[in-house]
Amino acid sequence: MKILVVRFSSIGDIVLTSPVVRCIKNQLPTSEIHYLTKKSFLSVIEANPYIDKIHTIDRSIKEITAILKNENYDFIVDLHNNIRTKSLTFQLKKPFARFPKLHLLKWVYVQFKIDQLPAIHIVDRYFKAVEKLGVSNDQKPCDFFLLPEDKIDPLAHFGLKEKSYVAFAIGAQFATKRLPIHKIIEICEGIDEPIILLGGKDDIDISAKIKQKLPNKIINACGLLRIGQSASVVQNAKAVITHDTGLMHIASAFQVPIISIWGNTTPSLGMSPYNPQQTTKVSIHQVAQLSCRPCSKIGFQSCPKKHFHCMELQNVNEIIAQTNSFIGQNPS
Repeated sequence: MKILVVRFSSIGDIVLTSPVVRCIKNQLPTSEIHYLTKKSFLSVIEANPYIDKIHTIDRSIKEITAILKNENYDFIVDLHNNIRTKSLTFQLKKPFARFPKLHLLKWVYVQFKIDQLPAIHIVDRYFKAVEKLGVSNDQKPCDFFLLPEDKIDPLAHFGLKEKSYVAFAIGAQFATKRLPIHKIIEICEGIDEPIILLGGKDDIDISAKIKQKLPNKIINACGLLRIGQSASVVQNAKAVITHDTGLMHIASAFQVPIISIWGNTTPSLGMSPYNPQQTTKVSIHQVAQLSCRPCSKIGFQSCPKKHFHCMELQNVNEIIAQTNSFIGQNPS
């Protein structure tokens, strides 16, 4: 069979589709797997050996529709399930299946704080789209494969041996998913190992202030690395502290111990770190039972209530203790 898997964005969501890709290839070994995503996320799947061909778009499916029609697919696995992918399957006129997005249940949860969502991770919901193919979940972690040029030697780059530091992914797409800077500094002060800060260009100013406050403990890599290089830093870390963001899911793919910090979003939405075989390597930190949480299934650039309790009330001592516990379990 020739199969097209579709997921346009973003980093974490694409990483979470990797078990589906792997299981299709392993359980249908003669299949040819193509993957369609946005060009800006090509690096997330570029090195994946289970994918035979990658198609990308900049903005519109019109850029690729004619090419995809010529591929003459046997089946389309829609792991995005939005207006664009529905239009695509209509135009390609091939058998397809989509995963359930649970829009109504998520809306009720966000608007009325009534959680009727099934306790099913999004990875398991993705597998609903391949049931017709007879493909099932192998219950293994996600995959993330590094290009050779993205593999970083931490000793050469940072003067640190492998598994001798903590990676702290301080960024996130929305501000309500990110700890305030004073909380990040408090956490860093209490950790027993050197810390490499990871983030994008938007995190450069904040990371510089953290570095200024803790010059002897912090190595600031924000804005300096490609996503694959950041993934390499994560792979070689003793533990990873992270918000609800793409590097969290990359860390779970490498099975690095994760200290996962949640603000306006909640793990109940089905996007927690996916490590079904080693759940003890994941620690979730959130301010439970806030009447305003979740305020969004994605996030905002500022707290709608102005108090930001979901992050300001985070228990820093618990986060520090859990990080140091993971460090102690993974000696250099």
